[in-house]
Amino acid sequence: MRWERYRDGMHPGDYDVADIAQASETGRVPADARIDDLLDSAYRRALTHREGTVADYIPILGRADPEAFGVSVVDVDGGIHSVGDTATRFSIQSISKAFVYALLCEAVGHTDAYRIVGVNNTGAPFNSVVAIELNGGHPGNPMVNAGAIATTALIPGGSAAEKWDAVHAGLSRFAGRALDVDDEVYRSESETNQRNRAIATLLQSYDRIRCDPLEAVDVYTRQCSLLVDARDLAVMGATLADGGVNPVTGERVVSAEVARDTLAVMAASGLYERSGEWLFEIGMPGKSGVAGGLVTIAPGKVGIGAYAPPLDSAGNSVRGQIATAYLSRALGLNIFASASHA
Repeated sequence: MRWERYRDGMHPGDYDVADIAQASETGRVPADARIDDLLDSAYRRALTHREGTVADYIPILGRADPEAFGVSVVDVDGGIHSVGDTATRFSIQSISKAFVYALLCEAVGHTDAYRIVGVNNTGAPFNSVVAIELNGGHPGNPMVNAGAIATTALIPGGSAAEKWDAVHAGLSRFAGRALDVDDEVYRSESETNQRNRAIATLLQSYDRIRCDPLEAVDVYTRQCSLLVDARDLAVMGATLADGGVNPVTGERVVSAEVARDTLAVMAASGLYERSGEWLFEIGMPGKSGVAGGLVTIAPGKVGIGAYAPPLDSAGNSVRGQIATAYLSRALGLNIFASASHA
C-alpha cells in the first residue's frame, strides 16, 4: 500500500491544531473526552480501507475475520480508551519479540544484549536466512526471527521449561494479567515452523545459541501463541511508555533504562524493512504481528494497541497502521515533532 493513504482525510478541521502543539511541546495529551473523540475518528477513517490480505502461511491464522478491527489507547496515568473489537483475542506473534527482548535486557544488561543479539536493521524480510550468513552468523536485531530466537534462547533458565516460565510470567506482567496460550495456534505453528528450526540450527553453528536450538524454537513458538487483545497491547505499550511501570497495575516490570533500549530497537526495526517509512510518517516506535496486532508507543504519553488481520506485503496490519497514523498526528504523539519554545 502507498504511504500517501495514511494522510487520507487529514484535514485541519479534523482536529484542534492547538491540542497538537500543546501535546508536542509539553508532553501532555488532550483530555480524556478529546482522546475518545479522536480515537473514534481514527477508527472510522481506517474502517473504510479494505486493502491487505489475512496471513495463512500458518494455517490457523487464515481463519481470522478480515473485518475484525479494534483500537485501544492507554495513557501513562492508566486511562483506557477503546473502540471496536478490542476484546477479540488473537495470538501475539512477533509483537512478543519486543517484550521478551526487554526481559532479556533486564536479566543480562544493556551491553550483553547489544553484543549478542544486535540492534541494526537487516533490511531483509523477518525470516531471512541470507541475512544471517551475510552478517557472519550474527542475528542482527531482536525483531527479526533470528534475533528473536536468539533472545529467547538467552533468557535465564536451566531448562526450556524454566525459560518458558520466565517468558510467560514476564509478558503477563507487561499485560497486567495472566496470558493464556492458544494451544491450537501453538500446534499449527509447531507443524509449520521448519524455517525457524533451520534458523536456530544455523545460529547454533555460529555459536549464537548454546542451548538446544529446537527447544529454543519451541519456547519461541509458545510465546508467539499467547493470546492478547488490543487493550492488552495498549497496556503493554504504555508500560514501556511509562519507563517500565505498568500504569494499570502500578507494578514495575523493567527498569527505565531497559524501556529506553527496547523502544530504540523497536524504532529501528519494529516494522521490518518498512521501519524507516514508518518512522518518517508515524514517528513512534512500533511492533507488528502476523495475526494482525500492532503496538505503538509514544514515550511518556501513551501506548496504542490495534487489531486488524489484513496485512500489507511486509506483514503489517493495514487498518492498524492507518488508525495509528491518524492518532499520531491528532494527539501530537510523533517523537520527532516539536513546537517552538517561544
